[in-house]
Amino acid sequence: MAGQITPIVMPKWGLSMREGAVNAWLVEEGATIEVGMPILDVETDKLASAVEAADAGLLRRRIAQAGEVLPVKALLGVMAPIEVSDAEIDAYVAAYVVPAASEGEEEAGSIFQTLTVDGIGVRYARRGPETGTPVLFIHGFGGDLDNWLFNIDAAAERSPVIVFDLPGHGQSDVKLPGATLEALAAFVLHFLDALDVKTAHAVGHSLGGAIAAQMASDAPERIASIALISPAGFGADINAGYTEGFVAAQSRRELKPVLEQLFADPASVSRQMIDDLLKYKRMDGVEPLLAELGAALFKDGRQTARTVDALAASGKPVLVIWGRDDRVIPSAHAASAPAGATVKLLDGAGHMAMLEKAHEVNGAIREFVGG
Repeated sequence: MAGQITPIVMPKWGLSMREGAVNAWLVEEGATIEVGMPILDVETDKLASAVEAADAGLLRRRIAQAGEVLPVKALLGVMAPIEVSDAEIDAYVAAYVVPAASEGEEEAGSIFQTLTVDGIGVRYARRGPETGTPVLFIHGFGGDLDNWLFNIDAAAERSPVIVFDLPGHGQSDVKLPGATLEALAAFVLHFLDALDVKTAHAVGHSLGGAIAAQMASDAPERIASIALISPAGFGADINAGYTEGFVAAQSRRELKPVLEQLFADPASVSRQMIDDLLKYKRMDGVEPLLAELGAALFKDGRQTARTVDALAASGKPVLVIWGRDDRVIPSAHAASAPAGATVKLLDGAGHMAMLEKAHEVNGAIREFVGG
């Protein structure tokens, strides 16, 4: 009966995750599990989130306990049909060994590479197959490539993936190619040139969505399709309390309520997330850079650039995903999506839908890209 037993294991979220802390189970033993159902809360050094079921089945045993810190692929629970005896499950659990990292699963330090583009050092990583049109993930204002930690490997199952830190963000150089969308879009196109990538599926979040749309307008031959998550550029409204508060915050006490505006569930903001962002913001030159970028793109608390019209004119396939509870850029802006675009509004998600509703977002991107 061992073949009928399905393990629930600690997932690997993102490029550098090595372990996770179990916060709480969300389902009881004996529950019928469906694919995509949140089954337990786990916290990493980046984010607290729910583990979503990769398989369907009957939850027979909860192995991991709240408070335990376990490595990636550790056994968290067991699903099996009722015909499988408790003794068989006991034997399975006793015999389970955490799989060793497979060949090609690099240590965290070797996953990332640096490339100099227009005099700016860019941190980036590539995943997935070596052939095919790559999926290019572009993060938003104040973010970094870890914003895609739940999405990279899902996309890489079928398509090559490129993920990077925008100039002045993450671990890229603290320098801007310019503070306009045109300058940022041109820089990303030059980044693709440096990687010898002719065409890509662009997936952009927030400011990254506006950059992707600008790329499609300026160089339509380089963009195969555009998937946008809570994109800027669809309307003038934006929460200045977030954009200005993020730049101004100097302490955990000041930054925590700002970050909580990103999520439908404020508990998603972990202490480590706050500490990592404070460390980033305290790097020499970061705060004035963010202030310059914010002043150019969100002047007087309004978005200065509208990209949706040029996006429509590009004729490219467009997917728009928005969390209904977005408190940074209103989900009502989704109504401005180009004619023919696929639009998905996600309940229970805020501005960070790719983290909050990863299963739905990954499925939508996979179907849209058609890898």
